[in-house]
Amino acid sequence: MRVWRGLRRLASFSSSDGRPRRRAWETSLSPLERVRRLLPPEEADAVAQCVAAPQAAAPQEEGARPGPFRAGELALAEMRRKHNATVKMMCRLAEDSVLASSGGVLPHRDIIGQLPGQMMRTSAGARLLLRRPSLEEYVLLMPRGPTIAYPKDISAMLMMIDIHPGDTVLETGSGSGAMSLFLSRAVGPKGHVVSYEIREDHHNLAKKNYRHWRAAWEIGHREEWPDNVDFILKDISTAAADMKSKTFDAIVLDMLNPQLALPVVHSSLKQGGVCAVYLANITQVIDLLNKIRTYKLPFVCENIIEVTHRNWMVLPAKIKNFKSSHMVETKENIEEPSQKEYEEAPIQDQVVLKESEYNESLSDDAETYCSVPYIAKPSYWQDAHSGRHLLPLDPPATTFL
Repeated sequence: MRVWRGLRRLASFSSSDGRPRRRAWETSLSPLERVRRLLPPEEADAVAQCVAAPQAAAPQEEGARPGPFRAGELALAEMRRKHNATVKMMCRLAEDSVLASSGGVLPHRDIIGQLPGQMMRTSAGARLLLRRPSLEEYVLLMPRGPTIAYPKDISAMLMMIDIHPGDTVLETGSGSGAMSLFLSRAVGPKGHVVSYEIREDHHNLAKKNYRHWRAAWEIGHREEWPDNVDFILKDISTAAADMKSKTFDAIVLDMLNPQLALPVVHSSLKQGGVCAVYLANITQVIDLLNKIRTYKLPFVCENIIEVTHRNWMVLPAKIKNFKSSHMVETKENIEEPSQKEYEEAPIQDQVVLKESEYNESLSDDAETYCSVPYIAKPSYWQDAHSGRHLLPLDPPATTFL
């Protein structure tokens, strides 16, 4: 084998000056270099200058996030536990506060000034991944009064109502402010959202959550979050006079009795606009359809859907027989997991979210091999909810619920 390699090296010297000849597969040409070789000599010189010119650094976008954390903005800490459980903790950074968890404490002053995406250790040695929360994570971790519309349902409703930047949207049932935040981002600075709420405690909570997100966003980003939501404390069924002077591109109803609001708001919805109704069970859907038919409202039900979000567990299998790596099994817990998807508990100035607690795990004392297969199976619990989508009768009918 050594003699053959020597012959190959000897054969590679074919030029008169003794330099080794490079084979075609040993050369690495950039796209511009390939183009230069195909062009005439007078045009190839201009391309060669482009090849030799250093690449200019891309200018930083105006809306790019600044690097380090700053006091007053939100930080999200993720901690891994046994059984592949992830605990998320969100806090508002302050110089004199600490992030407390079951794995120890971490002073906020140690987080401030650090870049997002870094691993830090608590006083007890637990590892935390620090980053900025997304809007989805914020609405799942923010203080709640009523049950929120989950992001998976909100995304489906946003697609169905098909709103654009600059649109005007009516929301009934502010709740905790989750839908208001997503609508605010969808319509943009030039758009407008009007949100009605009948309960004062829900009204105040929605305004507080919206204000806190905007304040944290302005600190952690170069641009401001649009101030485009008007929260109104009023029963929508008594707001007929307010609706006469307004026109909406879309309407979102998230309330117990949406049939009471439809006779009031339908005249303010533009022709061809969509009214999405978010309901918890199918009996409410039947009752709403019955009221639409009884009152002869100018709506047609386009579609009724249940939005599901299927979680999967993909983990290394546990070796059952150490003599053979082909026999594998998953480690099952004796008790069934809790059906609550999210468990919240306030800890001083933070909120803790426990999600995706899997039941399979690879024990520390188990012997593992490089060829250990992975086990993939759906999670024990799945997300599901009902929503509904209505369209006026004037345009051609297409529907969602």
